[in-house]
Amino acid sequence: MTVIEAYVAPATVDEAIRALSGGDATVFAGGTDLMLQARSGAKMFTPVLVNLRRVEGLRGVAEADGEIRIGALTTVTDVLNDPLLHRSAAVLCETADKFACGQVRNNATVGGNICNASPAGDMIIPLLLLDAEAELVSWVDSGARRRRLPLRAFFDGPGRTKLRPGEILAAVTFRTPPADFVAGFMKFGTRPAMDISVVSVGIGGRVKDGALKDARVAFGAVAPVPMRGPETEALLEGRVFDEATVSAAAAAAASEISPIDDVRASAWYRRELIATLTGRLLRDVVQTGN
Repeated sequence: MTVIEAYVAPATVDEAIRALSGGDATVFAGGTDLMLQARSGAKMFTPVLVNLRRVEGLRGVAEADGEIRIGALTTVTDVLNDPLLHRSAAVLCETADKFACGQVRNNATVGGNICNASPAGDMIIPLLLLDAEAELVSWVDSGARRRRLPLRAFFDGPGRTKLRPGEILAAVTFRTPPADFVAGFMKFGTRPAMDISVVSVGIGGRVKDGALKDARVAFGAVAPVPMRGPETEALLEGRVFDEATVSAAAAAAASEISPIDDVRASAWYRRELIATLTGRLLRDVVQTGN
């Protein structure tokens, strides 16, 4: 086991990225994934541990210029209780309510759930529906460099992201959804919240004249990374909602995913679950929007 030789608790973003610019360091936020991975041997600590928990400006939800920003250190409990998100992006609150238990939600951060890059990361699915972007920051030469990356392009495989060395996720941002935007989230596990999702589905859009416009579909735990469903979205776009549409969408969803067999479910079972949940959630979303 690696011995931690230096512990850094920065108070500002600049201090944090300067601490990370020197080389290999372990980043600590909520610790709900990191500590379990370290104890199991799945991930090793490096000699330098950087604790971001007290970094000013990385926690909270705000809206400005038609955009909502969620700081990376915002906890899942913060999301669950945030009035702005309840009004403008309720699917995030709905997902937070299905996330683990109260003790875990109090510590787990949005940024940690994203950077863990699990294909089954619950909070990622509604953010994909919202076309979120990752706000990334690093120390270059003598100052901070910021860049944005669409969240759908942020993941590079199970447990892997496009974060560059010394870079941190500062926030996720998305355009404030229009007033008629509706969305929903469903997951399947042996228990409603405490288990890692066997599969998860998110569907969103605007219901107009009996059809779904600006259709958005996202899936979790059915591919190497959390994914949008472009084929299912194209099928739903502008199509009048009826049972034929539900059946076609369920079939499209099952066909465009690439699940695996593992200890929690077989690939066949995951395809069946995705088809079932897609149809069920589509009915709920359209009914909510009517």
